[in-house]
Amino acid sequence: MNARKKQGFIKFMMITPFLVLVFIFAYLPLHGWLYSLYDYRPPFALFDCDFVGLKWFSELFTTPAKRMLILEILTNTFAMSGLGILFSWLPMAFAILLSEIGNRYFKRIVQTLTTLPNFISWVLVYSMAFSILNSDGLANTVAINVLGLYESPKLFLQTNGRGVWLVMWLWGTWKTLGWSAIMYIAGIASIDQEQYEAAYVDGAKRFQTIWHITIPGLLPTYFVLLLLNIANFLNNGMEQYYVFQNAFNKQYIQVLDLYVYNIGLGAGSYSLATAVSIMKSLVSLTLLFTVNSMSKFIRGDSII
Repeated sequence: MNARKKQGFIKFMMITPFLVLVFIFAYLPLHGWLYSLYDYRPPFALFDCDFVGLKWFSELFTTPAKRMLILEILTNTFAMSGLGILFSWLPMAFAILLSEIGNRYFKRIVQTLTTLPNFISWVLVYSMAFSILNSDGLANTVAINVLGLYESPKLFLQTNGRGVWLVMWLWGTWKTLGWSAIMYIAGIASIDQEQYEAAYVDGAKRFQTIWHITIPGLLPTYFVLLLLNIANFLNNGMEQYYVFQNAFNKQYIQVLDLYVYNIGLGAGSYSLATAVSIMKSLVSLTLLFTVNSMSKFIRGDSII
């Protein structure tokens, strides 16, 4: 074995544990898609249940009420994901602002405080929100008893209507902004410092160096992350919306992932939940290849 093949073999062995983990947690569970072809009723074994073929896929659109429900869920999903993509530049802007802070100790404090929420579970986030925003929480207590702004308590957590989309986006941004900015901070550190020195020699101001050097240097990273976010358009996650849902906002907060959970573990319709999950995965896969083709056509470089 020559040196080149030996080096390639060593590299392959180094990534083998990660390939095994991907297979175990990403591909092996796909055998569960079989549940969508059966009328599964626990605790019976799968093959002891009736084979129904594509019944559960057609079940989603059999009546106007079901079609309206799917349309409502897709609207919520697209609205939540759309807000995320619309403001996907915020982590990049936040990273640039952090990089412009001269006091490194203050910079570290800000970065630490904005990154920590990412490691807090959504259950704890909701617990804090409930303590502050419920009818007898801190916000209402101060507003009524101290400031005298109003007499009856406001139901902040029972917000209904499309305002729920904005509230959920704000909570998600608060939790992930610092963590999402880390990659851009690393990108800023990799920009050639000689460009900044040359710009300062030519009389460029701080804003001009940001506009003409920092932002162009981060755009490749931004577009790759943006394309990946578009490819995962239907994957909103479930935990945030599960803990914040209530009788007042369920119509506007139920996204696809939460719907799969509600009809699966909530209503016990495991086969129907599997069918919805399969359709979501297929659409996400289609979006990934579509976005990859667009990236290759527009930028001349694919993401996969």
